[in-house]
Amino acid sequence: MPTLRRLPETLVNQIAAGEVVERPASALKELVENALDAGARRIDIVLREGGRSLIQVSDDGCGMEADGLSLAVERHATSKLPDDDLTHISTLGFRGEALPSIGAVSRLSITSRARGGDTAWRIRVEGGRLSPPEPAALTAGTRVEVRDLFFATPARLKFLKAPRTEQGHAVEIIQRLAMAHPEVAFSLGDGSRTLLDLAAAPDLATGDDPYRARLARLGAILGREFEDNALPVNAERAGYRLTGHAGLPTLHKRTSAQQFLFVNGRPVRDKLLLGAVRGAYMDFISADRHPMVALFLELPAEEVDVNVHPAKTEVRFRDAGLVRGLIVGALKHALAEAGHRASTTVGTATLGAFRPQEGPYQGNYPRPHSGASASWATYHPSHPSQGLAEAQAAWQAPDRGGSGGGFAFDSAPAARVETGAPMPVEHDPNHPLGAAKAQVHANYIIAQTGDGLVIVDQHAAHERLVYERMKEALAAGGVARQALLLPEVVELEEAAVDRLVSRAPELEALGLVLEGFGPGAVVVREVPALLGQTDAAGLVRDLAEDLAEADAALSLEDRLADVCGTMACHGSVRSGRRLNADEMNALLRQMEATPHSGQCNHGRPTYVELKLSDIERLFGRR
Repeated sequence: MPTLRRLPETLVNQIAAGEVVERPASALKELVENALDAGARRIDIVLREGGRSLIQVSDDGCGMEADGLSLAVERHATSKLPDDDLTHISTLGFRGEALPSIGAVSRLSITSRARGGDTAWRIRVEGGRLSPPEPAALTAGTRVEVRDLFFATPARLKFLKAPRTEQGHAVEIIQRLAMAHPEVAFSLGDGSRTLLDLAAAPDLATGDDPYRARLARLGAILGREFEDNALPVNAERAGYRLTGHAGLPTLHKRTSAQQFLFVNGRPVRDKLLLGAVRGAYMDFISADRHPMVALFLELPAEEVDVNVHPAKTEVRFRDAGLVRGLIVGALKHALAEAGHRASTTVGTATLGAFRPQEGPYQGNYPRPHSGASASWATYHPSHPSQGLAEAQAAWQAPDRGGSGGGFAFDSAPAARVETGAPMPVEHDPNHPLGAAKAQVHANYIIAQTGDGLVIVDQHAAHERLVYERMKEALAAGGVARQALLLPEVVELEEAAVDRLVSRAPELEALGLVLEGFGPGAVVVREVPALLGQTDAAGLVRDLAEDLAEADAALSLEDRLADVCGTMACHGSVRSGRRLNADEMNALLRQMEATPHSGQCNHGRPTYVELKLSDIERLFGRR
C-alpha cells in the first residue's frame, strides 16, 4: 500500500493556485479585490504580454506593516474575517489563498506602506520561496508585482491564449469591478498605451445622486448607446434591494456577455439571476437574443452564501424565490414605465444604412464628385434625440379607442374606422408619433412629427397591440371569444392532436375553443375576438408546434408570452395590406397609448424615428 504523507507546502500552494489562478486575469482579479477591500480610491494596473510577464497593481489603500506582509503570503491568513464567521462576509476577498497561491507559481513582490507609517516594506516570493521583509521606497498604499506567471509550473503556460486574448479577459475583469465601484478611479495600460481610464465619480463622492454617478460609469464602460437607452431600476422587498439599469428591449445582443450582475458589490455569473433576467424580458425579445443590463442586488450577508466556489463567481441564496421575484418584478415595472419608447440605436442604424461607405469605396455606392461638400463625405450620424420618448413619457392617451374623439382600432382588420374625425396635426405634443402621411410597399407607415419623421412597421406594431390587449383581457377574467359560422376542421398528427386536446381548457381561457375530431384532427369552434378574421388552421398548427417544444409540466399560463404571441401574430394587420389615412392614424394613436409598443413580441423595433437635423445632414444641408 502507498504510504500516506503530508504534501510539501510549495506543492500545496501550487495545487491551490490551480483553483484560484486560472489565467492572468484571475490573478489580477484577486489583487484588485484586495485593493478595494483596503479602501483604495485609485487603482492603477499595468499588464505586459497579457499579464504573462508582468501584472502590476498599485493602490492608495491603507497599506501594511512588515509583520502584515509576512502574514499576507501565508495560506489562510486574512484580515477580513475578524469574527471567524463565514455567514457575515462583507468583503470581496476572505479565503486568504490568493497571494500565497500566486507566489507559488510566479515571482511575486509586494511593497506596502501603512497609512501613517514611517517607512515602506517589501517582501518577495519566488516559486513559493519566501524572502524576509526589507525596507523599500513607496509614498503610500500598496504595489504588487507579479512577474513570469506560471514559470514554476510550465505546463500551465501551454493553456494560455494569445496575449491579446488574455488582455481582453483582464479588461473585462476590471470593467466588472469598476461598475460596482464608481467611486474608485481605475487605469489599465500595457506599458505603452492606456487601455482603460475611468475617473472616480464625483457625484458619489460628494453625496449627490449615486444612480446618476453609476450610470455615468456604466456609460463609460458599455458605451453611449447603453447610457442613452438604459432604464433605471430601483426596488426593495423584505430587506432585499435591487438597483441598476436595464436596456430597452430593442437594445439586445447575440449573447449574454453584456449582462452584468452583482451581489453585495461582488460580480457574479449566477444561473438564478440570469434566468430571472430572461424571464423578465420574455414578452419583449426572442429566445436567441439577450438584453443589456447592469443590476446590483444588496441583501443581508447572512442571506447569501458566497463561499461556494473558489473563484467566488457563484453564490447561493437562502430565499431564491424572493430574489427571482424581486428581479422579475422590478425589470417588468421599469419596462412598463418606458411606454412605447424604442432605443435610439434603431435610428442610428437606419442613418448608417443611408451613409456612404467610408475609406475605399465598395459595393454600389457612388463616389462623390470632387466638388461635393465635406459634410457629405465625412458625415458621421450622431445619436438621435430622445425627444419622442420624453414626450410620450409625459403623456399617456386616456382613451384606448371606442369613446371620445379618438380612432378605434379594436375592430377586425377588414373594418374601417369612422371618417370625419379631426386629423391629428404633426406638431401636437400629445401625439409624439405624429400624423400619417403615406404608406409605402403596403407595409410601412410614414408619419411626420414636429421635428422629423417616423417609419412604422404596421404588422410588428399591431402585433404588439393585439398581444397587450390579450394579456389585459386574460387578466380581467378571460379573452372574449367569437364563434365561427362554420367550425373549421384542422388535420394534424395524432401526437399534436393529443397535445392540443390536453390543453383545451387553458386554450379556452385564451379564447380558442377546440376539441378532438377523430384520431388525426381537431375542430375549431371559437377564436379570440381580438384576432378578427384569422387563419384558424394556421394558428392551430403553430400552437401545436409551440406545445411540442414546451415542457409538459408547464401550464399555458406559465407560457403566456409564447401562446399569446403566436395568436397576436396571426391576428395582426398583415404585411401587404393597404391602410387608409384614418386606419394609419388610429394605429399611431394606439401605439402611443400602449406600453411596450416600441418593439414587437420578438424584440424587433416597431418604428424608427429620424430627426430632421439628421436627414438634413444626409443631404449636406448641415
